[in-house]
Amino acid sequence: MRIGQLFFMSLLVMSTIVFNFAFAQSTAFPVPAGGAKQLFFLQRTPNTNTIICELNYKDGVVDKEDPIHVFWIRYQEGGQKEDLNYIQRKFAYGVKSKEIGDNKYELNFVSYKKYKMYLMQAADKQFHVYTTINNKQAILTRIYIEIKGGSFWSPNVEYVEITGVDPATRSPVKERLKI
Repeated sequence: MRIGQLFFMSLLVMSTIVFNFAFAQSTAFPVPAGGAKQLFFLQRTPNTNTIICELNYKDGVVDKEDPIHVFWIRYQEGGQKEDLNYIQRKFAYGVKSKEIGDNKYELNFVSYKKYKMYLMQAADKQFHVYTTINNKQAILTRIYIEIKGGSFWSPNVEYVEITGVDPATRSPVKERLKI
């Protein structure tokens, strides 16, 4: 009888683990509403909280010192907005910018300086963040980071998926990068 109970409990535990893993893999991420200033957003496992990168204005024009405002939408805490804390801003999700021309900025995340993005004003006078997707320039709309284990200071990034729009055709484009 004990062996049967032990087998049943083991089966129950394994079923729970498999179910939770399958549920985590199928978690649908919310798509932020996207205000007029939103440029792109970043989502990552292990939860649906989302980083928003939006245009930062000062006195009615783009702030040349800090053109990107980065903040959370905490979907798992009622959907409220929250600024990044010091550690997140300085070591993970903060965005560094450098003015390289009139209404043109080179951008990168503080945690990954090799990936360059460019904030530029398009012909329609709207600002967009451009990056390379599939070896072509595209308007960045979303970054997704798949994390499998690791630690807070050193997560194990399985891949990064970059999503955007081809500026000429307006077709969606996507690329998965191994980091």
